[in-house]
Amino acid sequence: MEMSLSNENEKNQSSLPTSNGNGIAVVDSAENGNVNSKKPFKIFVGYDPREEIAFQVCRHSIIKRSSIPVEIIPIKQSDLRKTGLYWRERGQFESTEFSFTRFLTPYLADYQGWALFVDCDFLYLADFKELVDLIQDKYAIMCVQHDYAPKETTKMDGAVQTVYPRKNWSSMVLYNCGHPKNKVLSPDTVNSQTGAYLHRFQWLEDDEIGSVPFVWNFLEGHNRVVENDSSTLPKAIHYTRGGPWFEAWKNCEFADLWLNEMEEYLKQAKKESA
Repeated sequence: MEMSLSNENEKNQSSLPTSNGNGIAVVDSAENGNVNSKKPFKIFVGYDPREEIAFQVCRHSIIKRSSIPVEIIPIKQSDLRKTGLYWRERGQFESTEFSFTRFLTPYLADYQGWALFVDCDFLYLADFKELVDLIQDKYAIMCVQHDYAPKETTKMDGAVQTVYPRKNWSSMVLYNCGHPKNKVLSPDTVNSQTGAYLHRFQWLEDDEIGSVPFVWNFLEGHNRVVENDSSTLPKAIHYTRGGPWFEAWKNCEFADLWLNEMEEYLKQAKKESA
């Protein structure tokens, strides 16, 4: 199934943009209309030093397939601390450095337009434009509304696995940064509010949260591809339990797709540095 998955997504790819080195996809305007006249879509990616390669592969997979300009910005906790935007102490259940910093996305986007936050342990297999096309301005945020209770007690490199309502909803979120309700996500709020308040989107009413098809946050080990049903083919795989960059998860489902993407990224990076 993984081979056919790869082939299916290759068929759906348009001419591929390249990166200008700053996270902005440079798209051929002759083949893509006036797309370069638009501002790049901001994508904030959760960054953890232990998962540098995961970030790079996630970034590469988005830029490679996007037919619209994108700007990819890593949310680095160390930088936020230096600039005084983040000061809360790390809790025992925070498995990554971006457990809370993710909620600064609207602030970092100057509370303007739409922006995406995504964990670094994603592999994108489809054109990012397809996700942007799902946006509806009536919502404050949009995300995959998983009903997910992990069986494992640990994840990644031994981090404690926690279970809570709306788990994984916050791992990939389209933020309507200019929505009045999202103004509450200030540095003060992000540094002081509880995990429940933030990860469950308690600053919003239920009808202010839009739904995105699960294939855009396809949970490795949980979601399933249904044979002969193309609507179940993942457009973005989320290695939420742990990805092939960790020794314990090198044989996880869809590991080959991620490893192939990593090899391609490393070759490109070597060529660009030569």
